[in-house]
Formats: sequence, structure tokens, C-alpha cells
Amino acid sequence: MGSLLLWLLCSPITCFTGFIIFLLFLLQKWFPNSNSNSLPSPPKIPIFGHLLNLGLHPHITLQSYARHHGPLFLLHLGSRPTAVVSSAELARDVMKTHDLVFSNRPKSCISQKILYGARDIAASPYGEYWRQMKTIGVVHLLSNIRVQSFRSVREEEVKFMIHKIQQSPISVNLTQIFSELTNDIVCRVALGRKYGVGEDGKKFRCLLLEFGELLGSFSGRDFIPWLGWIDGISGLDAKAERVANEIDAFLNRVIEDHVETGEISVDKHKDLVDILLSIQKQDSIGFPLEMDSIKALILDMFAAGTDTTYTVLEWAMSQLLRHPEAMKKLQTEVRETVGDREKSCVSEDDLERMHYLKAVIKETLRLHPPIPLLVPRESTQDIKLRGYDIKAGSRVIINAWAIGRDPELWEEAEEFRPERFLNSSIDFKGHDFELIPFGAGRRGCPGVVFAMVINEIALANLVHKFEWTLPSGANAEDLDMTMVSALTIHRKFPLVATATPY
Repeated sequence: MGSLLLWLLCSPITCFTGFIIFLLFLLQKWFPNSNSNSLPSPPKIPIFGHLLNLGLHPHITLQSYARHHGPLFLLHLGSRPTAVVSSAELARDVMKTHDLVFSNRPKSCISQKILYGARDIAASPYGEYWRQMKTIGVVHLLSNIRVQSFRSVREEEVKFMIHKIQQSPISVNLTQIFSELTNDIVCRVALGRKYGVGEDGKKFRCLLLEFGELLGSFSGRDFIPWLGWIDGISGLDAKAERVANEIDAFLNRVIEDHVETGEISVDKHKDLVDILLSIQKQDSIGFPLEMDSIKALILDMFAAGTDTTYTVLEWAMSQLLRHPEAMKKLQTEVRETVGDREKSCVSEDDLERMHYLKAVIKETLRLHPPIPLLVPRESTQDIKLRGYDIKAGSRVIINAWAIGRDPELWEEAEEFRPERFLNSSIDFKGHDFELIPFGAGRRGCPGVVFAMVINEIALANLVHKFEWTLPSGANAEDLDMTMVSALTIHRKFPLVATATPY
């Protein structure tokens, strides 16, 4: 191994490649871009551009860049020019004023492999197909009426979560509890029953974990196409192929079960598969709904309804454990709202009166947006943005993390203060660009209502039923808040706490 490494370092090919890179670097310094309308940009290296500078937490790196180069600057991610937006005003420009221009999605090799050629809502390119898929999602799957129809599923799963905690309250792995909760709810809503139990359930959860990891993985082929062979050597291509095949086999079994029985799911309501098969059979949307599109839409529910949902609960409870006064204030509100029904669970009818609960969730989303850089966009034509030229085909990244912590927008921006939202009309539904954890405009997340009602009902019942402390009498300030970056931002270490029944 050592001799091979020495040969690679000293071989004529390596030396020649190094010489070319050095020459390109000198040419870049001697002949900088003279276009006065080009975006400011940090120094870059040839071929890789800024790819090697992003670090373990790109959202924090880009926040640092914005402090030096302003809220709109240019990165070169390999051969892909990428505009980075780090202010609410510029986010409004991209997602509202010029929303149509920035409505496309950049092509992703991983999405092509594991999302049936990017045939879902989130990853498909802007156009007629995407409009048709979004119509199905919004009208038939994620409308307020449809979300309300699954209320009994949510309340039953939350009660089951509370029961599990009561069985073993001393050392509760809340990260695992939240993951199982969201997975079970989405399984019942999308597939008609749980698929997370037993040995097969364990394999299914591992498969979903790998699916989420792949969605957040870095494919060199997307940025430096001629270095795409690295994805083969690293094993990324093989992993994506395997996961895609295993998911496809699983979804085929689920769909076959629905087709063979022809009955409504065990939960006695139409699940996602029922609805999509009904649309396909009746041809009621004006175009043929192919089976790969059905599978891609199902995967969208898992991608958007599990990982990104439970990470909000994970960070909300982390912040409440670090801020006992906020925890106490929330418990008081929930318990006073429930009143004489102290022994029962919080119902969804109670949630509208819990203003501090909503403030806690908004503050959690401000500090911990599940996807801190949102899903990238791509410009469909040349455009000027605040006087700067952005070419067609440029990627656009919106740093929701930086906007949520912008000291010009938020007083004591790094502090957890839910009270800031009690007398504020700012919301996370895509109209207020100071708080955009789910994006906005045409490509905003259509599943906000579905996700947030899960977060609200789960968090309300957790603080209603138990007093929460850190294990072994640890102090609040001792709680490790280290994060790990992937598609979503999770805690590096599971959140473990002690629950004392109230």
C-alpha cells in the first residue's frame, strides 16, 4: 500500500496534473474576471473550486463566507456556479419576486438512481410533469382535509409513544422514540399499516436510514463529471443501486398487496397507496399516472415526513432541557389548557389554544431548520439580482440557517427565546422570509401542515405527561448540542432523558 501511494505521488501523470492545476491557479490570479456585474466570490482552486472548503457543516461555512462577502456571493462547486443567498430580502427575491426563474431543480445523480429518475415532487425538474405531481400531492394527499382524516392515526401513535416511555422512564432515548413515532405514523398513512416491527421491520428501518443518508450524500459526478469514477471507487454508486433495488422490491410488495386485496387499509381509511391506485385506475387527472411515479410519490412522504419531522422534536426537547424555565412555562400552558382532563392525553382540539407551544416550535425551527440549506434551486434563464448577473443554469442555495440567526433580524439571535414569537405574526409557512425552514414559493414544501401537527401533538403530550430531567442529575448546560450534517441536521449523540410521571 505504501509503495503504491509513493508511486501515485511521484508518477509522471500526477506531476503533470499538479503542474496543470498550478498553472490554472496562476492564470486565475493573473487574469481575474473583469465583469463588474459578477457576484463577489472567495478565492478558489482550479477544478475543485470551493468544494474542498465547505467542511463538515456547509451551512456554517457559508454563514462565515456571507459575513465577509455579503449576503449574495458566488461559489464554484466544481464546474457548477452556485449563488448563495443569506438574507431574508434576497430570499424573497429568489422565492417570490423571481420565483419562476428560480423554479428548477439541479440534476442529481442520486435522485436519478433512488427516486425513479427524479419523478417525485421534490426533485423533478420544473415543467408540466412537476405541476401534475404537485397537484396530486397538494389536492389528494396533503390538503388540510386529508391531513385531518389521519388524526386518529396520530393520536393513537402518540398514546403508544407515551406508553413506551411509561414502561421504561429512567433512561429514555428520545431520538429513537421520535424516529419510531414519525416512521410509524407515515407507514400507516402512506402504506396502510406499520412496517417497523419484528426482524423485517428492523431491515425496513435500516433501509430507510440508508435512503435518507443517500439523499444527503455528496456525489462528485454532480459537480465534476469527469471525476465521476470516484463514486464507483468509493462505493456510492453500488450503495445507491442496492438501496434503489431493495426499496423498489419492497414497494412492489406493498402495491401488490393493495391490488390483490382491493380493500381499504387496516386503519379503515384510504392510505396513500389506495389513493394513488384509485387515481391511476380512474384516470381522473387527465394524464396516465405511471407506477414509477406512484412509487416516487410514496418515497417523498418518507423523505419529507420522517427524518425532517422527528429532528424538530429532537431539537425542541434538547432546547427545553437546556432551558428549564421555558420547559416549565410550556408545561403550565399545556396543563392549564387540558384542565380537568389531566389524566387524559392532549387532543388536537387543544392545540389551537397553546400559543407558547407554537412559539417553542417556531423558535426551534429558527435555530434548527431541518434542511439548513433548503433544497437547491436552479435558474432557468439569465437574470440580474440586485444588480448582479446570474447566468441560466446556475445553482442557487438559500441558507435558512444563516437567515434564522441573522442579528439584523433577530435580537439575541443565538439565544433560545420562544417569547419572541408570542406577539409576532411571523410564521413558517412561506410568507415571512425571516423564517423559511420549509422554503417558499412554487418549490416550497407542500407537507408543512402534515409535519407540524405531528410535532405539536407529540411535544404537547410529552410535557403534559412527564417532568423531564437529564440523567444522573446532569446540569442543563452539560447537554451536548453537537450536530451532524447530512440531508437533515441531527444531534451527533442521541438525546437521552429521565421521565417522571406527572
